Amino acid sequence: MCSRHATFYQSRIMPYFVHGGCSMSTFARMRQRIIPKARGVVVEIGFGSGLNLPFYDPMKVRHLCAIEPDASMRAIAAKRLGDFLMPIELIEGRAEALPLWDGSVDTAVVTYALCTIPDPRRALREVRRILKPRGRLLFIEHEQSAEPWRSRWQDRLNGRWGQLAGGCHLNRAPQQLIEEAGFAIVSREQERFPLHLWQLGTQTGGEAVPS
Repeated sequence: MCSRHATFYQSRIMPYFVHGGCSMSTFARMRQRIIPKARGVVVEIGFGSGLNLPFYDPMKVRHLCAIEPDASMRAIAAKRLGDFLMPIELIEGRAEALPLWDGSVDTAVVTYALCTIPDPRRALREVRRILKPRGRLLFIEHEQSAEPWRSRWQDRLNGRWGQLAGGCHLNRAPQQLIEEAGFAIVSREQERFPLHLWQLGTQTGGEAVPS
């Protein structure tokens, strides 16, 4: 793909490709189980097009700070903000350098984003920095399969898939990354993706606290 076509795809087509793909029911079911647990001052890292918005409980969320680096994704999300009855602040920013005070956040949310963040380790250290001592990290991520044949294919497809899906990596280990960043995972639930999404391996949703 030449640079001109690549730029057009990344700015005009890819955001809608990712938005449509992540709107599928298999993602929504996991969001429905995890996102309503958010409470207080909430920061969502890798907000994307705002697909978590319908699953927040406005009676629990005092303020939602939505961090998203991609302008096209923010534009999609901005059209939806007025539909939800809670204060929402949409901010341009990177997960690796969050524009927030230390210990200022009750709940951090990251869903299907650790696969695309260029430096997920640094991003998770930032999440730990901004969380209050009793704060929580809610996460939903896809991860490399434990099945050898599927894992090998994820490695093979990884580069090409990333070009199509906004830099998504098929072969990361998000639970390990979370624990290495100084969190203890206190609850989790896992399910396999349907056959047409076999390349994503498994998805895990859960809750982690600073250890």
